[in-house]
Amino acid sequence: MSKSFTASEDQLQPDARFGSLLVSKFVNCMMRDGKKSAAIRVFYDAMDIIQKKLPDASPLEVFQIAVDNVKPAIEVRSKRVGGATYQVPTPVGSRRQRALAIRWILEACRSRKGRGIAVSLSDEFMAAYKREGAAMTKRENVHKMADANKAFAHFAW
Repeated sequence: MSKSFTASEDQLQPDARFGSLLVSKFVNCMMRDGKKSAAIRVFYDAMDIIQKKLPDASPLEVFQIAVDNVKPAIEVRSKRVGGATYQVPTPVGSRRQRALAIRWILEACRSRKGRGIAVSLSDEFMAAYKREGAAMTKRENVHKMADANKAFAHFAW
């Protein structure tokens, strides 16, 4: 039986500064056109900005708590039953939770215009750390959709 995931999870190395696999995964997701050194520089610049704005908190801790706060617990999936399509709330696996959280944080900081990416990334991390911001709004909307469609939960088999 083949594995359901790629080898990238097995080959992922911790980052140089923090020694965290989550940071490496985030940098890989943030990277565009194979420019990993640019993505690492942007991420570390964002961490330095967080260090300056929140001197009492560790930037790695702010990052980890921000990602944990954005992770969705439940989402809706389309299920076709008898010619009708229902939005069925289903629990989210841990890998998908992490992937969605990273994706939503990156979408939120890329949608902020007029500022450097490191500044907007640090702002989004600090906002998610405080349970605010666009990524948290996206999570809340997903949870509201699941709550609104909980009448169809019996279709999740």
